[in-house]
Amino acid sequence: MKLRSATILVAGLAVATINYAGERMTSPSGNIEVEFDTDGASVLQYSVEFKGHEVVEPSRLGISIDGVDLGEGATIGAPRVGSVDETYETRGTDPHARNHYKVWTYPVTHEASGDVYSVEFRVYDDGVAYRYIVPGFETHHVDGEASSWKMIGGSKVWYFERLQGDWKLKSYAGEWLKSDIETLDTATPEPFGSVQGVPLVCDLPGDLGYAVLTKAATYNYSGMRLDAVGNRTVVANFTEGDAGFDVDGPVVTPWRATLLADDLNELVNSDFINNLNPAPDTALFADPSYIVPGRSAWSWESIGLGSPEDQHEFIDLAAEIGFEYSTVDDGWKDWDQPWQKMKELADHGKRVGVGVWLWVHSNDIDDPANDYQQMRDYFDKVVEAGVVGLKIDFMNGESKKLVDFEIAVLENSAKRRLVINFHGCHASTGEERTYPNELTREGIRGLEVNKHKLGPLPASHNAALSFTRFVVGQADYTPILFTNPGPTTWAHQLGTLVTFSSALQSYAEHPETMLRGKNVSLAAGVIRDMPVVWDETRVLEGSEIGELSAFARRSGDDWYVGVVNGGSQKGYSLDLSFLGKGRYQAEILSDDLDADPADVKSLGINQKATLKQWTTTVPLKREVKKVKSSQSIDVSLAEGGGFVAVFRK
Repeated sequence: MKLRSATILVAGLAVATINYAGERMTSPSGNIEVEFDTDGASVLQYSVEFKGHEVVEPSRLGISIDGVDLGEGATIGAPRVGSVDETYETRGTDPHARNHYKVWTYPVTHEASGDVYSVEFRVYDDGVAYRYIVPGFETHHVDGEASSWKMIGGSKVWYFERLQGDWKLKSYAGEWLKSDIETLDTATPEPFGSVQGVPLVCDLPGDLGYAVLTKAATYNYSGMRLDAVGNRTVVANFTEGDAGFDVDGPVVTPWRATLLADDLNELVNSDFINNLNPAPDTALFADPSYIVPGRSAWSWESIGLGSPEDQHEFIDLAAEIGFEYSTVDDGWKDWDQPWQKMKELADHGKRVGVGVWLWVHSNDIDDPANDYQQMRDYFDKVVEAGVVGLKIDFMNGESKKLVDFEIAVLENSAKRRLVINFHGCHASTGEERTYPNELTREGIRGLEVNKHKLGPLPASHNAALSFTRFVVGQADYTPILFTNPGPTTWAHQLGTLVTFSSALQSYAEHPETMLRGKNVSLAAGVIRDMPVVWDETRVLEGSEIGELSAFARRSGDDWYVGVVNGGSQKGYSLDLSFLGKGRYQAEILSDDLDADPADVKSLGINQKATLKQWTTTVPLKREVKKVKSSQSIDVSLAEGGGFVAVFRK
C-alpha cells in the first residue's frame, strides 16, 4: 500500500525520526489525561486518566487499510498542538453548547512501508476522542480497526440485549441491561454473540463516575459496534465483517469517543458527542426557519393507518390538543390516488396549523444511481404534495452504504426544506448538529414494542434510557400509551415526556384518549403544554440507572419535573430548590395508590393493544397547590410508577 504524497508531510507536519511515544495530553482543566504511545512491539496504544485514576488502561488502536495494519510497527512523530473554545446554538437539554478542547495531531509512520498517516486526539473536560486520517486520492479498502477500550476493573456496564436475533443489533432495539465488565463477553448467550451496539455506559467503581464508550461523526464510513473479547476489553467491529468496505479518497474515520462524567447530571448535560460533529453548512442551512421542533399525533399504535378520513380526523385532533404535526404511516400508498390524498391532507393541515409527515420505506429511495436520482425525484413529489417531513424506515443496519444513504437523505431533504425522522436505524452519533433538519431518529427500543409479541417494555428499561441511549442523542421513543402501558402506570408514562428528549415527539396514544379518556384526561393540559426542547436540564437526587430517573427541565420561567420509577414501590421527596424566587403554582399528576386499579380496556379506543396480563394499572390523581423553592414535595411511587409536576409562576 502507498499513501500518495504522505511520506513527507501530514497535515502540514514535518515527520520526525524520533518517537514521541509517551506524550501526555491534558484537558483544558486538567481533569483528564491521555497517554499515546507504543508498546514493546511498536504497536500503537493509548490510556486515559480521569480525576487521577486510570479508567481506560493501555488499549490498542490502529486501522487496517488495503491489507496493512497501520497500528503495528509504528513510530509516532512530533504532534501539532492547538485548542478551540467556541459556543454554538443547539437544542435538547439547553439552547447553547460550549465546544472547548485541546487537540493533538500526530504523524504516525508505518515503518515497514514508510507510509505516514495521522492520529488526531481531542481532549475535553468531559471526554477524549481520537480518529485516523489516512491521505491519498485513490480508493482505499478499510479492512477494520484495532480501536479498543480496556476498562478499569469493577466497572458495571449497561448494554442493550440482542436476544431473538440480530435485528436488535441492526436497529439498536434491545432492552437495556447491566453486566460486570469482567463478564461482558458472555453476557449475551450464544448464538447471539459478543458484539454490542453503542453506547456502552460504564458505571465506574467507587466514586469515579461514568464512562460512555461510543462513536461520533459517522460520515463516509461504516458504523462501529464493539466486540467484547474478554479481559475487560471491547474492540471495534463493523457490519461488513472481514469483507471490509471502500472509501474514495482520504480516509477520515469517525471519532472513537469516551465521554467521562462525575455524575448523572454531567452525563446527561454533556454536549461531547455533538461537539465532535462539524458545524452545519451555512449555505445549506442559510434559512433554517422550516426546522421547527414539535409534537406529532400518530395513528399507528392505536388504529393502524386507517383511511384518509381517519387521518383527516387525526389532523383535527392534533390541532385540538395543540400538536404541531400529524404523521401518516405505512400503507398510504395503497389508497386510491395516494399522492392526491396526501396533498389534500397536507392542505387541510395547513388550514388548521398542523404540518403533515409522511412515512417512506427506504427501499423506495435508496438507489444511489445518478447521485440518488430516485430519491431526488421522490422528494420533489413530497414537496409538491405540501408534506413538511419524512419518516424514513427500515434501513436496519449501519454499513457504509446505509450511512451514505442517510447523509444523502439529509442533504437532499435540506435542499427542499424538509425535516427528517429516521426509523429502523442506528443510534445517533451527533448528526443533528451537522444536519439540524434531522429532528429525531429511532435507534431505540421504544414504546411501539408494547403491541408486539416481544413486548411490553419493563419499567427498568425506561428508567435506564435517559442515562444510556439518550446520552448520545435524541430518540423517537414514541411516548405515551395509556391504553397499553404494560407493567407501568399512567403516571410513569407521563414521566417519560420529561425524562426523554427528542426535537420531535411522536405520541403513540390516540389524541381522543388523551383529551377525553376516563381519568387520563386529567393530564390533557400538561400534555398540551409539554415542550420538546429546553432551556435548562437538571438530573435530580435519587436518580440511578435502571432504578429511578428524575429530571427537572426549564422552559422559559416554567419548570417541568418527570420521575420514572424502574423498581418497586417507594417514596420520593422532591426538593424544590431548583425553583427561582417567589411562589409557583404546582400541578402534580401522580400514582393514586389509594384508588381501585383502573381498567385499561375501559379507555376503549386502542384496538391494537396487546395487553397480555397487564389489563389494569394505577390511575392518576391530580393536585394543584402553591409552593416555593424552600419546600419539598413528597410523592408515593407505585411499582413501575412515576409522576409529572409543572411549576408555573
